[in-house]
Amino acid sequence: MAKIYIIDVTNRDGVQTARLGLAKLEKTMINYYLNKMGIFQSEFGFPFTNHEIPYLNANLKLAEMGVLNPIRLEGWMRAVKSDVELSFKNVPSLKHINLSISTSRQMIEKKFRGKFTEKDVIKSMVDAVKKAHELGAQSIGVNAEDASRTDLKFLKEFAFASKDAGADRVRYCDTLGYDDPFTIYDRIYELAKDVQIPIELHCHNDLGLAVSTSISGAKAAVDAGVDAYINTTINGIGERAGNADLICVLLAVLKSSGFEGKYELDGRIDLKQAWKIAKYASYCFGVPIPINQPGVGTNAFAHESGIHADGALKDRRNYELYDYEELGRGEPQIIETGRQIVVGEYSGIKGFRNVYEKLEIEFHSDEEARKILELVRYANVHKQKPLVEDELRFIAQYPDVVAEILTVVPKW
Repeated sequence: MAKIYIIDVTNRDGVQTARLGLAKLEKTMINYYLNKMGIFQSEFGFPFTNHEIPYLNANLKLAEMGVLNPIRLEGWMRAVKSDVELSFKNVPSLKHINLSISTSRQMIEKKFRGKFTEKDVIKSMVDAVKKAHELGAQSIGVNAEDASRTDLKFLKEFAFASKDAGADRVRYCDTLGYDDPFTIYDRIYELAKDVQIPIELHCHNDLGLAVSTSISGAKAAVDAGVDAYINTTINGIGERAGNADLICVLLAVLKSSGFEGKYELDGRIDLKQAWKIAKYASYCFGVPIPINQPGVGTNAFAHESGIHADGALKDRRNYELYDYEELGRGEPQIIETGRQIVVGEYSGIKGFRNVYEKLEIEFHSDEEARKILELVRYANVHKQKPLVEDELRFIAQYPDVVAEILTVVPKW
Protein backbone atom coordinates (compact mmCIF):
# COMPACT_ATOMS: atom_id res chain seq x y z
CA MET A 1 0.00 0.00 0.00
CA ALA A 2 1.16 3.53 -0.73
CA LYS A 3 2.39 5.59 2.24
CA ILE A 4 2.13 9.14 3.57
CA TYR A 5 5.38 11.04 4.17
CA ILE A 6 6.03 14.44 5.75
CA ILE A 7 8.13 17.14 4.11
CA ASP A 8 8.48 20.07 6.49
CA VAL A 9 8.97 23.47 4.87
CA THR A 10 9.48 25.66 7.95
CA ASN A 11 12.99 26.60 6.81
CA ARG A 12 11.71 27.72 3.41
CA ASP A 13 8.06 28.76 3.54
CA GLY A 14 7.98 29.47 7.27
CA VAL A 15 10.88 31.93 7.11
CA GLN A 16 9.17 33.77 4.25
CA THR A 17 6.51 34.91 6.70
CA ALA A 18 6.26 38.69 6.82
CA ARG A 19 7.93 40.21 9.91
CA LEU A 20 9.39 36.86 11.01
CA GLY A 21 12.59 34.93 10.38
CA LEU A 22 15.15 32.53 11.79
CA ALA A 23 18.89 32.81 12.36
CA LYS A 24 20.97 30.21 10.53
CA LEU A 25 21.74 28.38 13.78
CA GLU A 26 18.00 28.25 14.51
CA LYS A 27 17.32 26.82 11.05
CA THR A 28 19.98 24.20 11.74
CA MET A 29 18.38 23.29 15.06
CA ILE A 30 15.00 23.01 13.32
CA ASN A 31 16.59 20.44 10.97
CA TYR A 32 18.13 18.71 14.00
CA TYR A 33 14.77 18.43 15.77
CA LEU A 34 12.94 17.38 12.59
CA ASN A 35 15.46 14.58 12.14
CA LYS A 36 14.95 13.41 15.74
CA MET A 37 11.20 13.47 15.10
CA GLY A 38 11.61 11.15 12.11
CA ILE A 39 10.45 13.63 9.46
CA PHE A 40 11.22 12.38 5.97
CA GLN A 41 12.53 15.60 4.46
CA SER A 42 13.24 19.23 5.32
CA GLU A 43 13.05 21.95 2.69
CA PHE A 44 16.05 23.62 4.24
CA GLY A 45 16.57 26.71 2.13
CA PHE A 46 17.42 28.52 -1.10
CA PRO A 47 20.70 27.37 -2.68
CA PHE A 48 20.70 30.23 -5.20
CA THR A 49 20.65 32.86 -2.42
CA ASN A 50 24.09 34.05 -1.31
CA HIS A 51 23.48 34.40 2.43
CA GLU A 52 22.13 30.82 2.58
CA ILE A 53 25.24 29.19 1.05
CA PRO A 54 27.44 28.66 4.18
CA TYR A 55 24.44 27.41 6.20
CA LEU A 56 23.32 24.99 3.46
CA ASN A 57 26.80 23.56 2.89
CA ALA A 58 27.37 23.23 6.63
CA ASN A 59 24.08 21.35 7.11
CA LEU A 60 25.00 18.97 4.30
CA LYS A 61 28.28 18.35 6.13
CA LEU A 62 26.24 17.48 9.21
CA ALA A 63 24.29 15.04 7.05
CA GLU A 64 27.52 13.42 5.86
CA MET A 65 28.66 13.18 9.49
CA GLY A 66 25.44 11.35 10.37
CA VAL A 67 24.16 14.16 12.59
CA LEU A 68 21.35 15.06 10.19
CA ASN A 69 20.52 11.57 9.02
CA PRO A 70 18.36 9.93 7.70
CA ILE A 71 16.36 13.12 7.07
CA ARG A 72 16.69 14.44 3.53
CA LEU A 73 17.74 18.07 3.11
CA GLU A 74 16.10 19.56 0.03
CA GLY A 75 16.71 22.90 -1.66
CA TRP A 76 13.99 25.00 -3.30
CA MET A 77 14.49 26.88 -6.55
CA ARG A 78 12.57 28.09 -9.57
CA ALA A 79 12.08 25.62 -12.40
CA VAL A 80 14.53 27.58 -14.49
CA LYS A 81 17.72 25.98 -15.81
CA SER A 82 19.91 28.92 -14.73
CA ASP A 83 18.63 28.62 -11.13
CA VAL A 84 19.51 24.93 -11.13
CA GLU A 85 23.01 25.58 -12.44
CA LEU A 86 23.66 28.32 -9.89
CA SER A 87 22.26 26.22 -7.04
CA PHE A 88 24.54 23.27 -7.72
CA LYS A 89 27.49 25.62 -8.19
CA ASN A 90 26.83 27.19 -4.78
CA VAL A 91 25.96 23.93 -3.00
CA PRO A 92 27.78 21.08 -4.81
CA SER A 93 26.65 18.34 -2.38
CA LEU A 94 22.96 19.09 -2.95
CA LYS A 95 21.07 15.87 -3.68
CA HIS A 96 17.38 16.64 -3.19
CA ILE A 97 15.52 19.56 -4.76
CA ASN A 98 12.10 21.00 -5.52
CA LEU A 99 11.61 23.04 -8.68
CA SER A 100 8.75 25.54 -8.75
CA ILE A 101 6.83 27.27 -11.53
CA SER A 102 3.34 28.77 -11.80
CA THR A 103 0.75 26.81 -13.78
CA SER A 104 -2.61 28.61 -13.43
CA ARG A 105 -4.06 30.85 -16.12
CA GLN A 106 -4.18 33.65 -13.51
CA MET A 107 -0.44 33.39 -12.84
CA ILE A 108 0.59 32.87 -16.46
CA GLU A 109 -1.35 35.91 -17.65
CA LYS A 110 -1.08 38.26 -14.67
CA LYS A 111 2.28 37.27 -13.14
CA PHE A 112 4.34 36.35 -16.21
CA ARG A 113 2.65 39.13 -18.22
CA GLY A 114 2.94 37.44 -21.60
CA LYS A 115 6.53 36.25 -21.14
CA PHE A 116 5.41 32.61 -20.78
CA THR A 117 2.72 30.47 -22.38
CA GLU A 118 1.58 27.09 -21.06
CA LYS A 119 4.04 25.44 -23.48
CA ASP A 120 6.83 27.66 -22.15
CA VAL A 121 5.98 26.67 -18.58
CA ILE A 122 6.31 22.99 -19.40
CA LYS A 123 9.51 23.50 -21.40
CA SER A 124 11.16 25.51 -18.61
CA MET A 125 10.23 22.82 -16.08
CA VAL A 126 11.43 19.94 -18.27
CA ASP A 127 14.74 21.67 -19.03
CA ALA A 128 15.26 22.33 -15.31
CA VAL A 129 14.53 18.71 -14.36
CA LYS A 130 16.94 17.37 -16.98
CA LYS A 131 19.67 19.80 -15.93
CA ALA A 132 19.21 18.82 -12.27
CA HIS A 133 19.63 15.14 -13.14
CA GLU A 134 22.71 16.00 -15.16
CA LEU A 135 24.21 17.81 -12.15
CA GLY A 136 23.60 14.90 -9.77
CA ALA A 137 20.18 15.38 -8.18
CA GLN A 138 18.97 12.16 -6.56
CA SER A 139 15.35 13.20 -6.05
CA ILE A 140 13.33 15.94 -7.72
CA GLY A 141 9.95 17.33 -6.84
CA VAL A 142 8.23 19.57 -9.37
CA ASN A 143 5.96 22.26 -7.96
CA ALA A 144 2.84 23.41 -9.77
CA GLU A 145 2.32 26.78 -8.11
CA ASP A 146 -1.36 27.72 -7.87
CA ALA A 147 -2.35 24.18 -8.85
CA SER A 148 -5.74 24.53 -7.19
CA ARG A 149 -6.66 27.23 -9.72
CA THR A 150 -5.03 25.43 -12.66
CA ASP A 151 -7.15 23.77 -15.32
CA LEU A 152 -7.03 20.05 -14.53
CA LYS A 153 -6.37 19.07 -18.14
CA PHE A 154 -3.26 21.28 -18.24
CA LEU A 155 -2.22 20.12 -14.77
CA LYS A 156 -2.22 16.53 -16.05
CA GLU A 157 -0.19 17.56 -19.09
CA PHE A 158 2.29 19.28 -16.80
CA ALA A 159 2.48 16.22 -14.51
CA PHE A 160 2.97 13.80 -17.40
CA ALA A 161 5.77 15.97 -18.76
CA SER A 162 7.48 16.11 -15.36
CA LYS A 163 7.24 12.34 -15.00
CA ASP A 164 8.66 11.76 -18.49
CA ALA A 165 11.53 14.16 -17.70
CA GLY A 166 12.43 12.11 -14.61
CA ALA A 167 10.76 13.95 -11.72
CA ASP A 168 9.97 11.84 -8.65
CA ARG A 169 6.78 13.62 -7.59
CA VAL A 170 4.52 16.57 -8.37
CA ARG A 171 3.78 19.17 -5.71
CA TYR A 172 0.16 20.29 -5.86
CA CYS A 173 0.29 23.81 -4.44
CA ASP A 174 -2.91 25.22 -3.02
CA THR A 175 -1.09 28.53 -3.04
CA LEU A 176 -4.02 30.70 -1.98
CA GLY A 177 -5.75 28.16 0.24
CA TYR A 178 -8.53 28.02 -2.35
CA ASP A 179 -9.37 24.31 -2.20
CA ASP A 180 -11.66 22.61 0.29
CA PRO A 181 -11.34 18.97 1.44
CA PHE A 182 -13.85 17.81 -1.19
CA THR A 183 -12.50 19.61 -4.27
CA ILE A 184 -8.91 18.70 -3.50
CA TYR A 185 -9.79 15.05 -3.06
CA ASP A 186 -11.51 14.89 -6.44
CA ARG A 187 -8.72 16.76 -8.24
CA ILE A 188 -5.85 14.84 -6.65
CA TYR A 189 -7.51 11.48 -7.15
CA GLU A 190 -8.02 12.10 -10.87
CA LEU A 191 -4.52 13.54 -11.29
CA ALA A 192 -2.81 10.70 -9.42
CA LYS A 193 -4.93 7.97 -11.02
CA ASP A 194 -4.25 9.17 -14.55
CA VAL A 195 -0.57 10.14 -14.24
CA GLN A 196 0.52 7.58 -11.60
CA ILE A 197 3.14 9.81 -10.02
CA PRO A 198 3.49 10.48 -6.26
CA ILE A 199 1.73 13.66 -5.16
CA GLU A 200 3.03 16.27 -2.73
CA LEU A 201 0.45 18.45 -0.97
CA HIS A 202 1.34 22.07 -0.24
CA CYS A 203 -1.66 23.79 1.33
CA HIS A 204 -2.05 27.30 2.70
CA ASN A 205 -4.43 28.33 5.45
CA ASP A 206 -6.23 31.36 3.99
CA LEU A 207 -9.61 29.73 4.67
CA GLY A 208 -8.48 27.85 7.79
CA LEU A 209 -8.50 24.55 5.88
CA ALA A 210 -4.81 23.79 5.39
CA VAL A 211 -4.71 20.69 7.60
CA SER A 212 -7.99 19.28 6.30
CA THR A 213 -7.09 19.84 2.64
CA SER A 214 -3.64 18.35 3.19
CA ILE A 215 -4.90 15.09 4.63
CA SER A 216 -7.79 14.90 2.16
CA GLY A 217 -5.38 15.34 -0.73
CA ALA A 218 -3.06 12.71 0.76
CA LYS A 219 -5.98 10.32 1.11
CA ALA A 220 -6.84 10.84 -2.56
CA ALA A 221 -3.27 10.12 -3.68
CA VAL A 222 -3.05 6.92 -1.63
CA ASP A 223 -6.52 5.84 -2.77
CA ALA A 224 -5.26 6.28 -6.35
CA GLY A 225 -2.30 4.02 -5.63
CA VAL A 226 0.60 6.48 -5.23
CA ASP A 227 2.60 7.80 -2.28
CA ALA A 228 1.58 11.12 -0.74
CA TYR A 229 3.91 13.76 0.69
CA ILE A 230 2.35 16.38 2.96
CA ASN A 231 4.08 19.75 3.38
CA THR A 232 3.96 21.18 6.90
CA THR A 233 5.43 23.97 8.99
CA ILE A 234 5.97 23.94 12.74
CA ASN A 235 3.07 25.71 14.49
CA GLY A 236 1.62 26.44 11.04
CA ILE A 237 3.93 29.46 10.58
CA GLY A 238 3.94 30.59 6.95
CA GLU A 239 3.01 33.26 4.45
CA ARG A 240 -0.19 35.18 5.19
CA ALA A 241 -2.40 32.88 7.31
CA GLY A 242 0.23 30.13 7.31
CA ASN A 243 0.61 26.52 6.20
CA ALA A 244 -0.57 23.14 7.45
CA ASP A 245 0.65 22.72 11.02
CA LEU A 246 3.09 19.83 11.46
CA ILE A 247 1.67 18.45 14.70
CA CYS A 248 -1.96 18.84 13.64
CA VAL A 249 -1.25 16.91 10.43
CA LEU A 250 0.49 14.12 12.35
CA LEU A 251 -2.35 13.89 14.87
CA ALA A 252 -4.95 13.89 12.09
CA VAL A 253 -3.27 11.04 10.22
CA LEU A 254 -2.51 9.03 13.37
CA LYS A 255 -5.69 9.62 15.40
CA SER A 256 -8.67 10.57 13.20
CA SER A 257 -11.38 7.97 12.59
CA GLY A 258 -10.90 7.87 8.84
CA PHE A 259 -7.10 7.47 8.94
CA GLU A 260 -6.13 5.59 12.10
CA GLY A 261 -5.12 2.06 11.14
CA LYS A 262 -6.21 2.60 7.54
CA TYR A 263 -3.48 4.80 6.07
CA GLU A 264 0.20 4.18 6.69
CA LEU A 265 2.38 7.05 7.87
CA ASP A 266 6.16 6.91 7.46
CA GLY A 267 7.16 4.63 10.34
CA ARG A 268 10.03 6.75 11.67
CA ILE A 269 7.74 9.40 13.18
CA ASP A 270 8.35 10.00 16.90
CA LEU A 271 5.43 12.08 18.15
CA LYS A 272 7.15 12.53 21.52
CA GLN A 273 9.29 15.24 19.95
CA ALA A 274 6.19 17.39 19.30
CA TRP A 275 6.26 19.43 22.51
CA LYS A 276 9.95 20.33 22.25
CA ILE A 277 9.90 21.30 18.57
CA ALA A 278 6.74 23.40 18.95
CA LYS A 279 8.15 25.28 21.94
CA TYR A 280 11.50 25.84 20.22
CA ALA A 281 9.93 27.24 17.04
CA SER A 282 7.65 29.46 19.10
CA TYR A 283 10.65 30.88 20.96
CA CYS A 284 12.70 31.42 17.80
CA PHE A 285 9.92 33.06 15.79
CA GLY A 286 8.70 35.03 18.81
CA VAL A 287 5.13 33.83 18.18
CA PRO A 288 3.26 32.31 21.18
CA ILE A 289 1.52 28.97 20.72
CA PRO A 290 -2.26 29.61 20.84
CA ILE A 291 -3.81 28.41 24.10
CA ASN A 292 -6.18 26.12 22.16
CA GLN A 293 -3.57 24.71 19.75
CA PRO A 294 -4.17 20.96 19.32
CA GLY A 295 -1.67 18.81 21.16
CA VAL A 296 0.70 21.53 22.33
CA GLY A 297 -1.53 24.43 23.45
CA THR A 298 -1.74 25.22 27.17
CA ASN A 299 -5.39 24.13 27.25
CA ALA A 300 -5.05 21.04 25.05
CA PHE A 301 -5.41 18.80 28.12
CA ALA A 302 -7.02 21.27 30.55
CA HIS A 303 -10.45 20.58 32.10
CA GLU A 304 -12.51 22.99 34.20
CA SER A 305 -16.16 22.04 33.72
CA GLY A 306 -17.35 19.77 36.53
CA ILE A 307 -18.70 17.15 34.16
CA HIS A 308 -15.52 17.13 32.08
CA ALA A 309 -13.15 17.10 35.05
CA ASP A 310 -15.08 14.26 36.68
CA GLY A 311 -15.09 12.26 33.46
CA ALA A 312 -11.38 12.84 32.76
CA LEU A 313 -10.43 11.78 36.29
CA LYS A 314 -12.46 8.58 36.01
CA ASP A 315 -10.95 7.66 32.64
CA ARG A 316 -8.94 10.07 30.53
CA ARG A 317 -10.46 8.56 27.38
CA ASN A 318 -13.78 10.12 28.33
CA TYR A 319 -12.55 13.56 27.29
CA GLU A 320 -9.08 13.08 25.79
CA LEU A 321 -8.63 11.52 22.36
CA TYR A 322 -4.91 10.93 22.87
CA ASP A 323 -2.45 11.08 25.76
CA TYR A 324 -0.28 14.10 26.53
CA GLU A 325 2.68 11.77 27.10
CA GLU A 326 2.51 10.81 23.42
CA LEU A 327 3.52 14.37 22.53
CA GLY A 328 6.39 14.53 24.99
CA ARG A 329 4.42 16.44 27.62
CA GLY A 330 4.06 15.80 31.33
CA GLU A 331 7.59 16.39 32.62
CA PRO A 332 7.87 19.22 35.18
CA GLN A 333 9.57 22.40 33.99
CA ILE A 334 12.17 23.96 36.27
CA ILE A 335 12.14 27.75 36.31
CA GLU A 336 15.11 29.52 37.88
CA THR A 337 13.95 32.23 40.29
CA GLY A 338 17.27 33.09 41.92
CA ARG A 339 20.60 34.17 40.48
CA GLN A 340 21.05 33.52 36.78
CA ILE A 341 24.25 33.60 34.74
CA VAL A 342 23.56 33.63 31.01
CA VAL A 343 25.87 33.87 28.03
CA GLY A 344 25.55 36.56 25.39
CA GLU A 345 27.58 38.49 22.84
CA TYR A 346 29.54 40.27 25.61
CA SER A 347 30.03 37.34 27.99
CA GLY A 348 33.35 36.63 29.69
CA ILE A 349 35.07 33.32 30.31
CA LYS A 350 34.00 32.96 33.97
CA GLY A 351 30.28 33.27 33.37
CA PHE A 352 30.60 31.16 30.22
CA ARG A 353 32.27 28.31 32.13
CA ASN A 354 29.61 28.51 34.84
CA VAL A 355 26.83 28.01 32.28
CA TYR A 356 28.55 25.06 30.61
CA GLU A 357 29.38 23.43 33.94
CA LYS A 358 25.65 23.36 34.70
CA LEU A 359 25.22 21.55 31.37
CA GLU A 360 27.90 19.06 32.53
CA ILE A 361 30.13 19.97 29.59
CA GLU A 362 33.84 20.19 30.32
CA PHE A 363 36.58 21.71 28.18
CA HIS A 364 40.03 20.16 27.87
CA SER A 365 41.82 23.49 27.85
CA ASP A 366 41.36 27.26 28.17
CA GLU A 367 42.01 27.51 24.44
CA GLU A 368 39.09 25.18 23.65
CA ALA A 369 36.83 27.07 26.08
CA ARG A 370 37.68 30.44 24.51
CA LYS A 371 37.03 29.03 21.04
CA ILE A 372 33.54 27.91 22.05
CA LEU A 373 32.93 31.20 23.88
CA GLU A 374 33.71 33.10 20.69
CA LEU A 375 31.19 30.97 18.77
CA VAL A 376 28.58 31.50 21.48
CA ARG A 377 29.10 35.26 21.25
CA TYR A 378 28.64 35.19 17.48
CA ALA A 379 25.57 32.98 17.79
CA ASN A 380 24.04 35.55 20.14
CA VAL A 381 24.78 38.30 17.63
CA HIS A 382 22.94 36.30 14.95
CA LYS A 383 19.97 35.31 17.12
CA GLN A 384 19.62 38.48 19.19
CA LYS A 385 18.11 36.38 21.96
CA PRO A 386 19.54 34.04 24.64
CA LEU A 387 20.69 30.62 23.45
CA VAL A 388 18.78 27.59 24.69
CA GLU A 389 20.55 24.62 26.25
CA ASP A 390 20.39 22.44 23.13
CA GLU A 391 22.00 25.22 21.10
CA LEU A 392 24.81 25.57 23.64
CA ARG A 393 25.40 21.82 23.54
CA PHE A 394 25.30 21.80 19.74
CA ILE A 395 27.90 24.57 19.49
CA ALA A 396 30.26 22.74 21.84
CA GLN A 397 29.81 19.45 20.00
CA TYR A 398 30.22 20.72 16.41
CA PRO A 399 32.26 23.94 16.65
CA ASP A 400 33.82 23.85 13.18
CA VAL A 401 30.48 23.33 11.46
CA VAL A 402 28.82 25.98 13.61
CA ALA A 403 31.54 28.44 12.58
CA GLU A 404 30.51 27.89 8.97
CA ILE A 405 26.82 28.22 9.80
CA LEU A 406 27.48 31.60 11.43
CA THR A 407 29.44 32.90 8.43
CA VAL A 408 27.54 35.54 6.47
CA VAL A 409 29.65 37.54 3.99
CA PRO A 410 27.93 39.87 1.51
CA LYS A 411 28.82 39.35 -2.15
CA TRP A 412 28.98 42.50 -4.22
